[in-house]
Amino acid sequence: MSIISSPLPDAERAVTGTALQGTLVDLLDLSLVAKQAHWNLYGPRFRTIHQQLDEVVTTARDYADQVAERAAALGISPDGRAVTVAADSGLPGFQQGWITDDDAVEALVRSFAVLIDRLRARIEATAAADPVSQDLLIGLTAEIEKQSWMFQAENRG
Repeated sequence: MSIISSPLPDAERAVTGTALQGTLVDLLDLSLVAKQAHWNLYGPRFRTIHQQLDEVVTTARDYADQVAERAAALGISPDGRAVTVAADSGLPGFQQGWITDDDAVEALVRSFAVLIDRLRARIEATAAADPVSQDLLIGLTAEIEKQSWMFQAENRG
């Protein structure tokens, strides 16, 4: 039962809720992965990548909030608990301990690639169900694709 009424019919709300919840979990995981890399980074490009990782964290957290609030506006209770993120994230795992700047960049590029694929599937799924949520996902995807390009340029020049 939802205490917030939704402008969407039940079927569209279910599709949109699944897309938004999956996105929320993936974004929260991305913010944690980027912080883990940020704290354990070393190498000749430490400072620039360290700062770039903070940009990823900020982007992920800002969009996670927008996604969660969109879900709530539709009467869908967002779930960002650690146990939910650990169980449901589709992003690749991230190593424990110190990580070279090159390895951190490649790990983020892999995470971005998975996230972009997942976001594009959610964009398609929400096209008919909720164009407003789809628009949010499109903007997020553009930002993640930009971050992916920037990280790829770090190691593949």
